[in-house]
Amino acid sequence: MRVTDVIFGSDGRARCAWAGTDAEYVRYHDEEWGRPLHGDRPLFEKASLEGFQAGLSWLTILRKRPRFREVFADFEPAVVAGFGPDDIERLMADAGIVRNRAKIEAVIGNAERVHEMAPGEFDALMWSFAPTAAGDRPETFAGVPATTPESLALSKELRRRGFRFVGPTTMYALMQSSGMVDDHVVGCWRAA
Repeated sequence: MRVTDVIFGSDGRARCAWAGTDAEYVRYHDEEWGRPLHGDRPLFEKASLEGFQAGLSWLTILRKRPRFREVFADFEPAVVAGFGPDDIERLMADAGIVRNRAKIEAVIGNAERVHEMAPGEFDALMWSFAPTAAGDRPETFAGVPATTPESLALSKELRRRGFRFVGPTTMYALMQSSGMVDDHVVGCWRAA
């Protein structure tokens, strides 16, 4: 274990160094990242937020998440699928979220795709791309890939179905955050 790959918090716990010392990031690391997440709505939210994160820091998105939830109807696919031009303009004017028209329109379009599916189908689709066997735990951040064959395949399938902002790097980040893979590095208390 390299010292730079883990950081010790004020509670004495060793964590993946990316968690830093920000209280919200530490909470996210400890309570959410790498834990299995199921359900069409939670996975749609995660995919949407990961899409908004593209080109930005996850901490920025995490801090804006309460407002995203508020203005995107708690990411209920049936509701978001019904958003129209007035909603897009409302969202573009909201400084509490990332105001990127292409990303906003992608979330609405993606909600339409999820809403067209049977209940539980989106969850089953997403998890069907999770690796069937756990790989070796990364010892360092250098051992954590940006993409995997599974994230490439998931991205390709979602794009085939008309989803947007679901590139392979974004999908691997989703796989990590939703517990499809566990990339807590060796030495992190969550890796135990």
